[in-house]
Amino acid sequence: MRNPYLDESLQALAEQARRYARERVAPGYQERDRTRVLDRTLMREMGGMGFIAPELPERWGGQGAGCLAAGVIHEEIAAADLSLSYVNLLASLNGQILAEHGDAAVAGPWLQRLTRGEALVAIALTEPRGGSDAANLRLRVERSGDEYVIDGEKTSISAADQADAIIVFGRTGSAESGAHGVTALLVPGDAKGLTRSRFDCHGQRAIGRGSLFFDNVRVPLDHRLGQENKGFVQVMQGFDFSRALIGLQVLAVARVALEETWAYVSQREAFGKPLSAFQGVSHPLADLQTKVEAARLLCLQALWLKDQGLPHSAEAAMCKWWAPQLAYDTVHQCLLSFGHGGYDRGPMEQRLRDVLGFQIGDGTAQIMKTVIARSRAGRGAVPN
Repeated sequence: MRNPYLDESLQALAEQARRYARERVAPGYQERDRTRVLDRTLMREMGGMGFIAPELPERWGGQGAGCLAAGVIHEEIAAADLSLSYVNLLASLNGQILAEHGDAAVAGPWLQRLTRGEALVAIALTEPRGGSDAANLRLRVERSGDEYVIDGEKTSISAADQADAIIVFGRTGSAESGAHGVTALLVPGDAKGLTRSRFDCHGQRAIGRGSLFFDNVRVPLDHRLGQENKGFVQVMQGFDFSRALIGLQVLAVARVALEETWAYVSQREAFGKPLSAFQGVSHPLADLQTKVEAARLLCLQALWLKDQGLPHSAEAAMCKWWAPQLAYDTVHQCLLSFGHGGYDRGPMEQRLRDVLGFQIGDGTAQIMKTVIARSRAGRGAVPN
């Protein structure tokens, strides 16, 4: 079936990424989960093939290929290893922020390293007192001469203990200023006074999550991203892009789980028939297959809208709340279809653990539904 959003060049790119993911990424999927080590060799390989942030302009190390190109690569890597595909996700989100809001002399070298797969850049927004109320931050950023001084804590940060640099949101304005008193800074991972911890997470264990502690951490003024006190408003606009990518990321996991499950139930027999002959087995899978295909089209539409320079906040929010829930339900049903073979330690149970986290991080379903409601009814009609 022809996909209306993917022309021949994008389909060829997807096939190239698929071959690489199956040959190089998939074989180490379970081992990286066990060791909790992100393979930097694979990062550099992906960078060398142009698979990291291909949507960035060539002057920043990208291919100028558009957001749909990033999407088709992203889902192929995620189908092989969702945790490793975080490299692509963080690069596209943070690459856009650095390219659009960073000082060229500071951001440029980081963008080159990022697209070559030589650096991993994290983003630090969530704090211990809450994640959804992201504009109500307490991490303090004070200006001191030609530097900013950072004190406080960030938590539940992807790649917290592995990142080579971090985009940090902190409060430069008064507490009452809300989103309009937040500034974004690029903090090198080796900054003096920065310490890190790592959580024992349920899934996504190769990329990991953890906390960042800032004790009198100093960065030059030219490491600011965007204008002072306007970092949150400016930088958060890029999250629509990453929300659509997350949708493709988790749906890729659901799609490969369905492929394997259809093959299994077609071959496994019970009572003299293949399991697929029983509607109690095949109909739930057919139902989920339908929804997964529809959700994927929604994600591709959001990226197409971004490539066209059209509004896509509502569509991206739809991707972010629906796809993770649907992916979890799909992998769960696939695991059950395999019986004890799915429940045993293996790819299916690992997929279930990996996709679950996206119902929590990067914007909850409730927040995403509020974004959608505001886009339809108006912000004044949906204040909270």
